[in-house]
Amino acid sequence: MPASADAPARPAAPALPLGPALVAVLALLTAVAPLSIDMYLPGFPAMAVELGTTASGIQLTMTAFLVGLGLGQLFIGPLSDGIGRRRPLLGGTALCLVASVACALAPTVEVLAGARFLQGVGGAAGVVLARAVISDTSRGPAAAKLLGVLMIVSVIAPVVAPLAGGLLVAQSGWRLVFWVISALVAVMLVGAAAWARETVPPADRTRGGIRTTLATAREVLSNRHYTGYVLTFCFSFAGLFAYISASPFVVQTIMGLSESRYSLVFALNALAITATSAISASLAGRVPYRTMIGTGLVAAALAGAALLVAVLNGVPTVPTLILLAVFQGSFGLVFGNATALALGEAGRHAGTGSAFLGFLQFALAAVVAPLVGIAGEATAVPMGVAMVASAALAIVAFVVLTRGATEPSPHTDEAVGIERDTDPSDEAPVPVALGA
Repeated sequence: MPASADAPARPAAPALPLGPALVAVLALLTAVAPLSIDMYLPGFPAMAVELGTTASGIQLTMTAFLVGLGLGQLFIGPLSDGIGRRRPLLGGTALCLVASVACALAPTVEVLAGARFLQGVGGAAGVVLARAVISDTSRGPAAAKLLGVLMIVSVIAPVVAPLAGGLLVAQSGWRLVFWVISALVAVMLVGAAAWARETVPPADRTRGGIRTTLATAREVLSNRHYTGYVLTFCFSFAGLFAYISASPFVVQTIMGLSESRYSLVFALNALAITATSAISASLAGRVPYRTMIGTGLVAAALAGAALLVAVLNGVPTVPTLILLAVFQGSFGLVFGNATALALGEAGRHAGTGSAFLGFLQFALAAVVAPLVGIAGEATAVPMGVAMVASAALAIVAFVVLTRGATEPSPHTDEAVGIERDTDPSDEAPVPVALGA
């Protein structure tokens, strides 16, 4: 994908075919975070009772996961630029498995929060490295479409997760949710070990220790267009997460719906962003990426403003749920395209670029999660305010910081292969040219 003049150049490599197994592995690894976030949402009220804590106390276990997820990406992304993608991917996924088991066995909310933090650190490997591998191996519409596919997976997971979580919580309690997550992570670990191969040849790796890492970080962050696209993505995600974090109490406590009905509502709303993400992926290369981002941001801001009016007037069930669906759906036009443009600006430092995007994404979400419950379980006003403010900040970042950014050619569709230059400590890389 063409980037601005100050984006670091990428080494050229011959195009080679992609095996579908690797794409499937990347998609599954991307699903770890949304599954770990959304699958236990229906159990929030029951967890608060069993663990003897408040709504904010349970929401802090989500904050712990998000902090771990953000910090993990900040560490693993630059590390993978130096030692390659495969080893950090396997190590992080293994840590996520151990922490998931600890969550299932946690006797107190404090232990649960600690285990959730480690689960986030380990799960960060799949999130940050899936994006980095795509950026390693594809450009233009190919990258935008594949990142769109990952986004579709990451929003299908929230559709399935609360439905499954609601059934598990209703039948066997919230602990079974974490046992199921443990089993899923184990399957992903086996898949990563079998099919994920190295996509950064030794000659292209960053060397020089912490000093070089810091220099790389400065180089990436000094690119105003990269920073603008990252902030656009992250503020948008913060608005979406305001809904995700508050929804168990808004829908169950304020609207009075059951756990199973909440799961169904959550799933139906998530279908909106699934549909728009699929539309965005299909339009990549035909409609300018910036046009899709701008359209999504304006729609989100309008829906958020209308939603705030609704929650200030008694939280009418049907209008509120419709506006939540529109707000969510708007971001399907934003997430994949903003990510593709941001990583295009990061150039050959894709691991570092992906790390900062992921860190800020979940750092902002970690701040939002407890704030939406700060006024108690009986009001949705903090959620509405957070959603409007986040959408407004995303628009400001997009308009101000990305002005003048180069728009990728709609006919540029590069597939980049992996050079057959291996490190003795790595398995021989499998050619991975990601094409549309």
